[in-house]
Amino acid sequence: MWSNLALFVIKNRRILILLLSALTVFMGWQARKVEMTYDFAQVVSPDDPDMVYFQQFKRTFGEDGNVFVLGMQDSSVYKLGNFNELRSLTDTLGKVEGVSGVLSVTRLPRLEKDTATNTFRALPIFRRAPQTQVELDSLMRVVNAQEFYKGQLISPTTGATLLALTLDPKYLNSSRREGVMKQILGHADRFQAKTNIRMHYAGLPYVRSTMTTKVAAEMKLFVGLTIAMMAVTLFMFFRTWSAVLFPLLIVLVVVVWCVGTMVLMGYKINLLTGLIPSIIIVIGIPNCTYLLSRYHYDYRKSGNQVLAMARVVRKIGLVTLMNNTTTAIGFVVFCFTNIAILYQFGAVATINIFVAFAVSFIMMPIVFTYLPPPTPKQLQHLEAKPLTKLLEFFDYLVLERRQTVYIAAGVLIVLASFGVSKVRSVSYMVDDLPKDSSVNSDLKFFEQHFNGVMPLEMVVDTGKKKGILKLKNLEKIDRLEKFLRTQPELTTPVSIVTFLKASTQAFYNGNPDYYRLPDNSEKNFVLSYLARSQSANEGGSGQMMQKLLRSFTDSTGQRARISLKIADIGSHNLDTLLARKIQPEIKQIFNGTGMDVRLTGTTILFTKGNEYLIGMLKESLLIAFGLVGLVVLLLFRSIRAVFFTLLPNLFTLLLTGGIMGYFGIPLKPSTALIFSIALGIDGDNSIHLLAKFRQEMAINGQRVQAAISTTLSEAGTSMIYTSIVLFLGFSVFAFSEFGGTKALGLLMSASLLITNFSNLILLPALLVTFEHGKDEIIDQSSIRHYDDEYHEEDDDFELNLNRMQVQPKQDS
Repeated sequence: MWSNLALFVIKNRRILILLLSALTVFMGWQARKVEMTYDFAQVVSPDDPDMVYFQQFKRTFGEDGNVFVLGMQDSSVYKLGNFNELRSLTDTLGKVEGVSGVLSVTRLPRLEKDTATNTFRALPIFRRAPQTQVELDSLMRVVNAQEFYKGQLISPTTGATLLALTLDPKYLNSSRREGVMKQILGHADRFQAKTNIRMHYAGLPYVRSTMTTKVAAEMKLFVGLTIAMMAVTLFMFFRTWSAVLFPLLIVLVVVVWCVGTMVLMGYKINLLTGLIPSIIIVIGIPNCTYLLSRYHYDYRKSGNQVLAMARVVRKIGLVTLMNNTTTAIGFVVFCFTNIAILYQFGAVATINIFVAFAVSFIMMPIVFTYLPPPTPKQLQHLEAKPLTKLLEFFDYLVLERRQTVYIAAGVLIVLASFGVSKVRSVSYMVDDLPKDSSVNSDLKFFEQHFNGVMPLEMVVDTGKKKGILKLKNLEKIDRLEKFLRTQPELTTPVSIVTFLKASTQAFYNGNPDYYRLPDNSEKNFVLSYLARSQSANEGGSGQMMQKLLRSFTDSTGQRARISLKIADIGSHNLDTLLARKIQPEIKQIFNGTGMDVRLTGTTILFTKGNEYLIGMLKESLLIAFGLVGLVVLLLFRSIRAVFFTLLPNLFTLLLTGGIMGYFGIPLKPSTALIFSIALGIDGDNSIHLLAKFRQEMAINGQRVQAAISTTLSEAGTSMIYTSIVLFLGFSVFAFSEFGGTKALGLLMSASLLITNFSNLILLPALLVTFEHGKDEIIDQSSIRHYDDEYHEEDDDFELNLNRMQVQPKQDS
């Protein structure tokens, strides 16, 4: 097969290059349509009961994560000039397309009792811009008397204030989000320039928009840095620009295919898929370096370009395919999940790993049989003395100091096990953004002054229509809300209870002492006022009242919503808060009442999603081990070969986990990805070395030590080259602003360093210790493609160069 493929590629190179060019143009045309995702990917299964409930919640009560808040803490905002600037800013923001509502001190409504119509009216406190400081101070006293807003818009302890913008979901989940956010921030910046009052920003729309912008910028940065790094590395290896330009051209072609694949599959760029182009470059370059180094090796022996390249395709075609298959396993396991963000990442990466293999095996033979033959200077890398000395040292350790190798491995395993025991699983809503970013500093501002801005929702189901209006049920909810107000991580809750308290206060002409639930004697009066208020149309007040009530209860009056904000305290602390504090209190209050209370909201789903994601990735790692073992079993037809392949890679993963523990890197979705990917990439080296060893065993008459020495000297060079390329490529991700991406780069680089020890020292030592060549018949049919010398020269795929009708020297 590989002989025929080599013949076909070299003979039909003009047609193939035209076909590949046409397909690449098509994929490039598709790639221009790629879009960024403007929403956090769903990391919980759509069939999960909590996700199903959350979707029902949104259909009943609306979105919970579409509020963008702007905050400030400066007493000068209450000076007349600055306050009117704030009023102007509020009015301007309300007119921005995509903003469906603005709540701020300057347009704060309050309930007023209308005794003529026996209704409540929601009227603005500031009906016009205040003209004097005295007028402003008087109206601010009215604002501060509205108990309903305490802790919501104005901090009762620090005096900080905020503006809350409700954004239209149609804009949030489309490319129009960027324009909306740009307008909002532009108006805020102008207010800040005029008043010298610093603005702070938070809320899920802002976090998502910031992350989306950074993902787009980093995708371009990583591609550029990766190309630069690979260019330097290739030039250091081969000392010729042709060996730099054409491999980079090949991987850039694959990048175009990669982005085009996303569009054809209907995917958008997110935090994970945005990494794929750079990952594909890093993974694709070793294919080219492997082919090129073997081409140089065979050209030095034969002196014929076409013959050398044909031998390369024949000899290493299958092993390279198997190596790419093993690498792909590290990604394809994510397709076994029903989590969209993981499935998309795994599918796109897997497809394009094989695209990289196919493109390199078409373009490399074509390009380098057209170019002039390599010069003696360009072949000098085959005799790299430092590398030769290093491999000789490895050979010495394996053959003469195996006991030392095993002791060192045992010590590292003990240390790594202790490190793994220190790894903790924790995630935050803004987990991936750097600690010193403006998003994190602004988030701390809102947590300090308002206890947080991340949405948390509760739904109380009374089990009966209009059950919410029963006073005993309202009192139960009020008791829960009083408990919630004692928790420092939570904001003051807003619900039908707080609205009824505000109505009672309005019934008593705004007296703050009456901010409470109505008693039995007051209840009918207050509820009758509310009922008539919903049908009133004067100034839109009735519509506002109806909208407020509908945001707190469902249409049947059976279920009520309690809306809070929470600090970004992390998944572990959130679990503790919910399971050990809030849930026991709910059980105590509502036990035996027939009422059901459920917690939901974006924050809970996000945190649960991360825990679910980590669990799924653990399963994916086990699947990856199984698939790698299956590939080895099919390739070598030996259970012993599976053991020799998986044990060193298990050692590598254990040490990588130990590094996480010692350096305090938490286990979260972005870091959990590393293990499956590392297993796939590190498994390549194990298969490569084991295959070469098996072939040398056949050549050397089953003499293990001779086979090991030859294997290290010949296979070790390409393995170290590949590890260096991968190490430098993944180290680029260390420049990311996202903590998870940075950890991915650092840990993958560490894993690739460790794999040199495990596959070039530990694995050969295990082979010398446990492999008894004469006790096992080597299946030569499965190793024939690895042979450098096994084939006779006249057996070079029955190499009749005349059949190819190619004149290599003339073409070059």
